[in-house]
Amino acid sequence: MRKIVVAIIGILVLAGWAISAQESPQAKKEAPKGHATKAGATDAATIAKAVSAAPPEIAKNATVMGVGPDGQMKQLRAGTNGWMCMVDPAGAPMCLDKEWQMWADAWVNKKDPPQPKAVGIGYMLKGDKGASNTDPYATKATPDNNWVVSPPHLMILPTDASQLEALPTDPKTGGPWVMWKGTKYAHIMVPTAAMPTSKPTAAK
Repeated sequence: MRKIVVAIIGILVLAGWAISAQESPQAKKEAPKGHATKAGATDAATIAKAVSAAPPEIAKNATVMGVGPDGQMKQLRAGTNGWMCMVDPAGAPMCLDKEWQMWADAWVNKKDPPQPKAVGIGYMLKGDKGASNTDPYATKATPDNNWVVSPPHLMILPTDASQLEALPTDPKTGGPWVMWKGTKYAHIMVPTAAMPTSKPTAAK
């Protein structure tokens, strides 16, 4: 129980730091704008959108990946801090540390994710376009798949899966919650803004 409490406190501290970094005037002043001189206009726009997912201190030295003309992922900008930023297929930017990158590879390829050696952190400080809270591979809302559109948030991979048991699965509790609980892709969501008040409707 002590480990669980410490983990949750750490998550909340990280969430507070993310909000501060995102909203402070200095952070806005230092926000990266893309390397237009080294990439085309489209790549520069993609880079700027991708890195907007994380605090500037992380985003400015992160590797940025994008989809090339052949549909394959390509590097748009080299990084030095081990973080990777990209825009997901739905158009939401995200930045992932090394643990989350391995998790994402497993999720995309439908493999068992490796046990995190350290707490994994992912940033989506622009929010997302929505996902099922029960089905990791759902692509649209249905009447029974608990579709959730999340506000700006962090994503946490604990080193001990038992830490997930201390948290709710309801995203509207106002604090951290577990997404995809009961699956091998379960992780902690930490909102840094209030959840949207309107409920998304099922796609027709």
